[in-house]
Order: sequence, then C-alpha cells, then structure tokens
Amino acid sequence: MNKPKLWTKDFINISLSNFFLFLTFYILLVTLPIFSLQEFDSDASQAGLMTTVFLLSAIVSRPLAGQWLERASSKKVLLTALIVFAAASLLYFLPKTITGFLVVRLLHGIGFGMATTAVGAIVADLIPSSRRGEGMGYFVMSTNLAMVLGPFVGLTVIQQWDSQTMFIMTVIVAFGALITGLTVKLPKTDDSDQIVILPAFSFKNFFEPSAVKIAIVGSFLAIVYSALLSFVSVYANEINLTEVSSLFFVVYAIILLMSRPFTGKWLDQYGPNVIVFPAIILFAFGMFVLSQSSGAFMFLASAGMIGLGWGTLFPTFQTIAIQNAAPRKRGLATATFLSIYDIGIALGSFLVGLIAAKMDFSSLYLLSSFYVLFGAVLYYFLQVRKPTAQGEKGQQALQVKEQ
Repeated sequence: MNKPKLWTKDFINISLSNFFLFLTFYILLVTLPIFSLQEFDSDASQAGLMTTVFLLSAIVSRPLAGQWLERASSKKVLLTALIVFAAASLLYFLPKTITGFLVVRLLHGIGFGMATTAVGAIVADLIPSSRRGEGMGYFVMSTNLAMVLGPFVGLTVIQQWDSQTMFIMTVIVAFGALITGLTVKLPKTDDSDQIVILPAFSFKNFFEPSAVKIAIVGSFLAIVYSALLSFVSVYANEINLTEVSSLFFVVYAIILLMSRPFTGKWLDQYGPNVIVFPAIILFAFGMFVLSQSSGAFMFLASAGMIGLGWGTLFPTFQTIAIQNAAPRKRGLATATFLSIYDIGIALGSFLVGLIAAKMDFSSLYLLSSFYVLFGAVLYYFLQVRKPTAQGEKGQQALQVKEQ
C-alpha cells in the first residue's frame, strides 16, 4: 500500500518559510543581548528584556492569530503576519536608545507570533493524517536547523563585522520567509472543514482546551531549554571550552537529523508514550553530563543526548496538540500550544538570568537535570493517566466527529 506523499512543493516551501522565521529569531536572540551590553552599557537584566519583550508580544498575538485563522483564510493570515515580521526587521536601524529597541522587539514579536501560528496550522493541513508524526518531525527540523545556524551566523557576523551588518542579514532572512510563504498553496478542504461563522470574540475562544495540558508539559520543560539557549556559550567560557562552544548546537542538530527518520515513524506507529518517556530521560541525562563537563568530549556528548531528547520532545508535543483538536481548530490549537510553550521560554530567559547571579552554571544545569525528570511525572498525570468515564465518552465523541 502506497503511503500518501509528504514531500510536496508546498510542504517544502512552508518549512523553508518557518526556517527563515526562526533563523531571524535565533540570530537576534544571541546577538541583541551583546549589542545591548556594548551599545547601551545596559546590565544583564535589561539585556534579557530583549528576549522577554519579544516573546511576550508573540504570546499575546498568538491567540488572536489562532482565532483569526478560524474566521479567515490561513494564507491571508500568514501573508499579513510575514509582512509585519519583515517590515519590523527594517526598524532595527532606527532606535538610538534601549527603550526604542524594546518597542521594535515588541512589534517584531507580534509578527513572529502570528506567523508561526499560521505556519503551524497550514503545515498540519498539508501533512497526510497517517504521517502526521513523521511529517511534524521533519517540519520541526527546520526550526532545529535555524537554531543551529542562527547563533553561529549571528555571533560570527557581529564579531567579524558589526551590528549594522547583522541587521542587514536579518532583513534579508526575514524577507526570505515572506517570499517562500507567498509560494505556498493551501490544499482543498472538505465541506466539514470549511470556515464557519463563529460567535463574537471572547476570552474563552482564544484558547483550544484540548491543547492546554500538553502545552503545560512543554512549557515546564522549555524553562530548562531556555537556560541552555541563553547561557550554554557563557558556561563553555567558564569551563575553558570556548573553542568548541559553537559546535554544541551543530552536534545537537546532527544527532537530531540522524534520529528523525525513526522517531517520527515510531510516533505514528506506537503512539507518543513510547517516545516521550525515553526522550525525557535522555534530556535529563544530557543536562547532567553537561553539568559535569570538564572537557570537549563530555560537553559535545551532552549536546547529542540533549538533541535526541529535547529535539524529539518538542515536535512530539506539538503533534499531540494538533491531533487532539478538531480539524478547524488546528490553528487555535497551534496558537495555544506555542503561546503556553513560549511562556516557559520567556520565564526561563528571565529567571535563569536571576538565578545565574546567585549560582554557578554547573550547579544550575545539575539541578536542571532533576527538574527535567519531574517533567515525566507531570506528563504522566496530565497526558497519560486515563480520564474518567465521562471524559472518555467526550474524547470518543470528538474522534467520531473528526472522522
């Protein structure tokens, strides 16, 4: 029996658009704190606001974009968001104060939140339902690759050239997201999936309840991931491994790429629990090894374990969020998942900065390994434990409705 086609032109283009979105995000994530410290002589907490303000505006805009996706064409929402995102990238040349930069970050975050919500909803429609775990895994690889290339490119440019060159590069990449997004064609939908007239805007319509539990698990673990993103290079400097710090996310990506053909298929065949529990253990053990690293081998080995662990968890969680929602609710489910997830990233970026002032990074990452293990307990109680009989009937009714 032939499998439905996954690697279509539209799937590739929406993945490229997502790649360029996150490449812009990661270039600025690692360079703007440095820029803030050098250009404005700000302190670490002010530099951390560059990330926090961006993510908070993305969090606020996502539920609005999710509800808009229920009322309008996904392509219209995507293009509007990509235009806002690309236009905001042009504004980085203008501010002369840190307050001005924070305003630009707020606008840029709005475009990012809307765009990533629309992209997630569109790709869920483009992937055949029988290959959703596999397809989401490959799609999220575009985010993972951006996570590897973004910090490497951003730090190289700002160190070898200057901030103006770095801002020019982000403009080019942001417009790359717009151009590739323009080429995406949406699949034809059945009558049951057509856009329907919804009630007036209300707070309860901003979130998809079926995605909340798994989003809380993702957000819980994202706090540790943000500590990794923001400070692993600083930690490498502390333990005299500066020369290999740039390779951390390269190894992360290589191991992730090698595992992706298997983990996505296993998710479709055996369900999420077979994937999630081993991945959490690997993530925790990788953080433990990182905390004990004294040489390049252990440092890079931890990157591989974290890549296989966390790199598998994120697309699995997002797939669960989408599968639990009715077809026309996928955009809102994506928005709900990413909004709650980003709360963890935003909190982590801020809180870890405060904790790091009181604790060395080795101890912080050691404690993080035990924190990650608790994520398995949280996942069990929120996602695995059997619901009540009434809840089971509700879930069965939803499945029948979807079919």
